[in-house]
Amino acid sequence: MKVNARATAGPKEPFKAITIERRDVGPTDVLIEVKFCGICHSDIHTARSEWRETQYPIAPGHEIAGIVTQVGENVTKHKVGDRVGVGCMVDSCRECANCEKGDEQYCLNGNTLTYGSTDKYGTYTMGGYSTHIVVDEDFVLSIPEGIELDEAAPLMCAGITTYSPLRHWGAGPGKKVAVVGLGGLGHMAVKLAHAMGAEVTVLSHSLKKKDDGLRMGADQYYATSDPKAFEKLSNYFDLIINTVSAVVKIDDYLKLLAVDGALVNVGAPPDPLSLDVFSLIGKRRAFAGSLIGGIRETQEMLDFCAKHHVGAEVERIDADKIDEAYDRVMNSDVRYRFVINNATI
Repeated sequence: MKVNARATAGPKEPFKAITIERRDVGPTDVLIEVKFCGICHSDIHTARSEWRETQYPIAPGHEIAGIVTQVGENVTKHKVGDRVGVGCMVDSCRECANCEKGDEQYCLNGNTLTYGSTDKYGTYTMGGYSTHIVVDEDFVLSIPEGIELDEAAPLMCAGITTYSPLRHWGAGPGKKVAVVGLGGLGHMAVKLAHAMGAEVTVLSHSLKKKDDGLRMGADQYYATSDPKAFEKLSNYFDLIINTVSAVVKIDDYLKLLAVDGALVNVGAPPDPLSLDVFSLIGKRRAFAGSLIGGIRETQEMLDFCAKHHVGAEVERIDADKIDEAYDRVMNSDVRYRFVINNATI
């Protein structure tokens, strides 16, 4: 089937309306009418070939929320009319040790990304900047009642990207958690850590978003441009989630960790990071990374968000504003996630 989409033809080319092909609905497939799609920093990196050379044209988008309009004859998990979402993956090998554990994001044979991958049908995948998408039922998530679809869309990436490390490293009552950056990822990390019962501190370059951070659940808010903040918070945190996609001085943040504390990167800067190993060994600290979550954990996250009334804070845009939104993201001029109204595609 042919559907409308927005795509870019090169790293410096604007987004334009195009027509793309979606496969016919197979026995285990779900056809989704995309209502909203969030704009993730990963979309920008990919569209502009900043991580690796991108194959063009590319229609990004892996924060997808919509309605099921057709299901294959063997589908049991979803039905027509269901509110559903799709995140960063649309398939994996399902056979390796990681897939069997529910960690499809770490598939040893390579998972199929929602856009920019070649799937098992030999098709180059196109994402959620489109009116419809066909996805295997096992990679389609149920969006519970209580979360609006536009606020749910960013949960498919920004939500699970921060939920997974918070859960893995035990954020909860009695734990002191810091979030570096209050952007698309950071604001979700603050909301989720607060809902988990942790003490939450925002570490941002300036104090201009302090009121927002405190409203979202932060207990403290410090400007990293102030050297005194690093002195005051030395050896304080059990867990730091670094959400920024820029190069920062890792050693400065490692020194904020208590014994056995962990600094976890979920932001993905295009340039390498470096550190002094003595920042680790002196307090048995850890420096780690985390990549989204598996399908089971993503569903757990959505259910958690519905229970605790947690959603992304979004600014809706028409499809004609994608290029402008990209520039605004790069200038940190969004509170806190752009979401495309796909009816305008």
